[in-house]
Amino acid sequence: MNTKSVTRSRSGRLITAFALAVTMVAPVVASTSASAATTLTVAQALAAQDGRTATVTGYVVGQPTATNTVITSGYTADTAIAIADSAAETGTGRMLYVQVTAAYRSTFGLLTNPGLRGRQVTATGALTAYFSHGGLKNPTAMSLGGGTPNPTPSATASPNPSPSPTGGGPYDSTYYASAMGKTGTALRSSLHAIIRTQTKLNYDQVWEALKDTDQDPANANNVLLLYSGRSQSKTSNGGDANDWNREHVWAKSHGDFGTATGPGTDVHHLRPEDVSVNSTRGNKDFDTGGSGVSECSGCYSDADSFEPRNAVKGDVARMIMYMAIRYEGDDGWPNLEINNSVSNGTSPYHGKLSVLLAWNLADPPDAFEKRRNQVIYDRWQGNRNPFVDHPEWATAIWG
Repeated sequence: MNTKSVTRSRSGRLITAFALAVTMVAPVVASTSASAATTLTVAQALAAQDGRTATVTGYVVGQPTATNTVITSGYTADTAIAIADSAAETGTGRMLYVQVTAAYRSTFGLLTNPGLRGRQVTATGALTAYFSHGGLKNPTAMSLGGGTPNPTPSATASPNPSPSPTGGGPYDSTYYASAMGKTGTALRSSLHAIIRTQTKLNYDQVWEALKDTDQDPANANNVLLLYSGRSQSKTSNGGDANDWNREHVWAKSHGDFGTATGPGTDVHHLRPEDVSVNSTRGNKDFDTGGSGVSECSGCYSDADSFEPRNAVKGDVARMIMYMAIRYEGDDGWPNLEINNSVSNGTSPYHGKLSVLLAWNLADPPDAFEKRRNQVIYDRWQGNRNPFVDHPEWATAIWG
C-alpha cells in the first residue's frame, strides 16, 4: 500500500494509521509481499535501473566480461552471469548482468557450474549498472527456476547439467528444441542434425582431452580408466605395460575409420584404459558372458564379445548409441549402425542392441558421465551425447 497516496484521500488519517500499525505488527509479511510484487522480467529490470531492490527471473545465457561482451564457453570466473528472457538470446542489449557474490558462487558461478547455461534463475538485488551495463548487484537471494528465491544460499538447489532420466533438461528449449516431442525416425533425424555440428580433434589432441574429460573427481592428477575403474596418473599414458591408452568404445575397425579426424577422434566414445585390458577387448562387440578379464574386476570376455563391469554398462551403451546417431554416412564417413549381432567384423555395425538397451536402463547416467558430457560440450567438441541427457530416447528410437 502506498501511504503517501493514502494520506491524500478523504479518510487519510484512519487508513494511514492502519497501514502503520500493520507495518509495525507484521514487517515480515509486508516484506514478503513486496518481494513477490516486484518480480520482474529481464526487460522490465533493464528499463528500471534506478537502484530499487527487486526480484528478476531469466535464463542464464553466459558470463559477462565487458559492457558488450558475454562469453558462452571457456568461462573465466564465478563472479557474474548474464540472464535474458529467452535462453537463446544473443543480443547483449537484452541481457541483465547479475553480480554473483561469494555466498552464491559455488552454485551460480559459471566457471564452477558450466551446466547452468540455459537454466532459469531468480535473483533479488539492487537494479543498478554492472560492467557499465544494465545489471543487478549485491544479491540477497538467488535460486533456480522462477518464483521467489530462497535467501539462504546453502538451501538452494545445485545446478545439475543433465536432466533426470525421464524429465526435462536445461537444454531442451535450446540445444534440443527441434527434437522435443519426437520419436522413432523423426527423433533420430533431428538428433543427428543437432549433434553433427562439432569441433573435430586430431588424434594427438585426444590425449589432452581425455585428461580433462575423464579426470578422477577425487584426484585431479589422475584419470579414471573405463573398464577397470582404476585411478591412474594422467602422465602414465602410452603403450607400455600398465600404461593407459585411448580405447575406441565403438571399435575403429567396425567401419574401418581408423584414427583419422572424425569418428576415430570423437571423444564421446574415446576413453582411457589400461593397455592390456584394451587389448583384451580388441574390436569385440558387447554382450554378456565369458571368462574373467585380468586387471578388470567384473569384466568378462569370450571369442566374440566383451562385457564391462556393471558400473559402466550404461556408459558403454550410450556411447555406442551416440556414434550410431552422429555418423549417418552423410559426411564422408561410414553409416554406423547398431544391430543384434556379435560377429560384425569390419562392417560398420556394432552390437548387441538388445543387450545395450538393457544396460542403458539398468545403469542410468551418474555424476561422472554427466560431467564428462558437459566438459566435452563446453571445452572440446561443442556437441552433446543426447542419450546422457535423455536416456529414454534410446527406447524411443530403437524400441
